[in-house]
Amino acid sequence: MIRAYKFLLRPTARQAAALGEMLRDHCSLYNGALQERRDAYRHTSKTSVKYGDQSAQLKEIRAFAPEWQGRWSFSSQQATLRRLDKAFQAFFKRVKAGQTPGYPRFKGVGHFDTVVFPRDGDGCRWNSTPDHRQIRVRLQGVGHVRVHQHRPVRGGVKTISVKREGNRWYVVLTCDEVPAEELVPTGVITGIDMGVAHFLTTSDGEHVANPRFLQTMADQLAEAQRHLAAFPKRSRQRTKRHRAAARKVAKLHARIRRQRADFHHKTARALVRDHDVIVHERLNTAGMTKTPAPRPDPEQPGGFLPNGAAAKAGLNKSILDAGWAQFLHILANKAESAGRRVISVDARNTSRTCPECGHVAKGNRVTQAKFQCTACGFAANADHVGATNVLNRAGLVLCAAA
Repeated sequence: MIRAYKFLLRPTARQAAALGEMLRDHCSLYNGALQERRDAYRHTSKTSVKYGDQSAQLKEIRAFAPEWQGRWSFSSQQATLRRLDKAFQAFFKRVKAGQTPGYPRFKGVGHFDTVVFPRDGDGCRWNSTPDHRQIRVRLQGVGHVRVHQHRPVRGGVKTISVKREGNRWYVVLTCDEVPAEELVPTGVITGIDMGVAHFLTTSDGEHVANPRFLQTMADQLAEAQRHLAAFPKRSRQRTKRHRAAARKVAKLHARIRRQRADFHHKTARALVRDHDVIVHERLNTAGMTKTPAPRPDPEQPGGFLPNGAAAKAGLNKSILDAGWAQFLHILANKAESAGRRVISVDARNTSRTCPECGHVAKGNRVTQAKFQCTACGFAANADHVGATNVLNRAGLVLCAAA
């Protein structure tokens, strides 16, 4: 298996400054390569510059500015150019598919936060010091940086990435041939129904509360954002106070993100530990949180009818705060490592189908929490009914696979 390990870096003040310079220089390289492609498209009969052409120029660029681009890893600079080439490939793919293209844009220094080293030992080395009591990673141009390794690394280290999140630095190791740590079989299968009132409900009737991390921090976040917005546009990104206000907003968002990820990991681990097979709905979170289309008023040219956008915005915010997509991704990874199985089934009408008689009707879902079949009168918790239907549909999937 391929797995990624993310550890907190503890650089010195000088190393943190060097890491910041490394990001800025790679950002400059990315933007310069993007500008070259734009100019070539506009002025050279619309011929495009390929990755190979730009990679061949790196040797001259490094020789021309040894104190600037020359001090960083050649392989990491190639990875930055590949990142730009991948963005263009995705752009042309969307153009051919008739989708919204989204031409690659220039990166601001504050938004370029990752440098990739394609191979361990080429410009970087994991745990390169002989003293294994203090784990360190050696980065070309930065030095040996201390790592807070909170769990063992298994498999072979293939690529190393350095990432900045707010004022913190992380190292991300991508390892292959990671052995599976299979758990003892339990013989239990369960279905889960994702929701907003409850984060999830199992087919056994167990409810997992929705922590609503964003809602809990909403007041602090709103105050920090109001303070940031109070700065006049002329002084933005120019004063020390504005930068401090921006860092505070970013710090609150990072805290919410870490709390949500920690909750997802713990919840997924509990499900994987207690069940051999876990069945969940196949959710399209992007489609579920899409803004409603405007409704033109036929009687008033240029006017629009109410489309429920305000109410939908609140639901969208709750769905995104719960982070269903991230949780299901974490659940699948943990299940694979533990030798468990995760099955996704069609989510349509799971909360409107009676598990007793199979009657499907919109009126079966009386309220958010109550289900009552209009045909047979069966009544139960709506989320529990949804989880039961999800589990029942797993049988159809297994029969079709057999």
